[in-house]
Amino acid sequence: MLARETGHGRGFGAHTTMRLLERRDYVDARRKVAPHIHRTPLLSFRTLGAPNGAFTWLKCENLQKTGSFKVRGALSAIASLSDSERERGVITISAGNHAQAVAWAAGRGGAKSVVVMPERASRTKVVATRAYGAEVVLHGDASGAFAEARRRAAARGLVFLHPFDAPEVIAGHGSTGLEIAEDVGSAATVVVPIGGGGQIAGVAGALAATGRLTGAARIRVFGVEPEGAPAMRRSLDEGRAAHLGCTSTIADGLAPPMAGELTYRYVERLVEDVVLVGDDEILAAMRLLMTRAKLVVEPSGAAAVAALMYGRVPVAAGETMVAVVTGGNVDPELMTRALREGAAWP
Repeated sequence: MLARETGHGRGFGAHTTMRLLERRDYVDARRKVAPHIHRTPLLSFRTLGAPNGAFTWLKCENLQKTGSFKVRGALSAIASLSDSERERGVITISAGNHAQAVAWAAGRGGAKSVVVMPERASRTKVVATRAYGAEVVLHGDASGAFAEARRRAAARGLVFLHPFDAPEVIAGHGSTGLEIAEDVGSAATVVVPIGGGGQIAGVAGALAATGRLTGAARIRVFGVEPEGAPAMRRSLDEGRAAHLGCTSTIADGLAPPMAGELTYRYVERLVEDVVLVGDDEILAAMRLLMTRAKLVVEPSGAAAVAALMYGRVPVAAGETMVAVVTGGNVDPELMTRALREGAAWP
């Protein structure tokens, strides 16, 4: 069973133990979410692997319901609510993708939803979140929005859904890892963008639970963050879940002001390394994906491709690489900027 606590002012999914989830947890979460989402394609991308002879694939979560991977964790969290919790309603904090996912999942699950978003959140994501049925509150920066969400949870008796640091969310994101394990039969390296760490914890955790982090068909997992929001990289360097004083990156989905206490433990135990990319490299990756792969990808979703483009992750000739393309919810102005300013590659 997944460990969680709920209550006025307390976070849904608050972990009472630091144990890693087991195979049955991921399988159960997948059973709950799979009927409602796309099994996203794994598309070959020869252009990216050509310089070093690698076989490169894109796990296209930008084609997922609501436009990002976040719906997997949100559905898992909503499915784990009791009837009384659904009646109370939920509240969360998000720069955009988790906001849309919770709004959509809550609507399907018969629960009202409130989402606190930073004041500078993408207008496109704010509009979409409201369209999915959520009450949207714009408040402060990312740190301020977290505090405001918890305050409103206590004041209104809402269930706080943590955007990444909860077992139910991690279990839902593990469905991505299970799909990759089934689609990639040989040894491989998977590169996953990191915000708070829910996606990489789920992917690495599910691969570990199914035995794919060891053996002849071993899958290695690397994480990637923006240089301007290196919460997980700093956590590994400091030996604890780190908080950042500020963040500065075009990848809003990768810019929470902290790494999760729980997700940090997954990364520390199961992930090979966490590497950094610059905003200019992310823009170049967005341009490459639009012009060569014909995919619309937001900055957060392009980070794994950027890490492979610029040699941040070690790649051997003939190796199989998988870049998780986490989302496609990008403002038109930023798409134009990527086409205009993104460097040509290779």
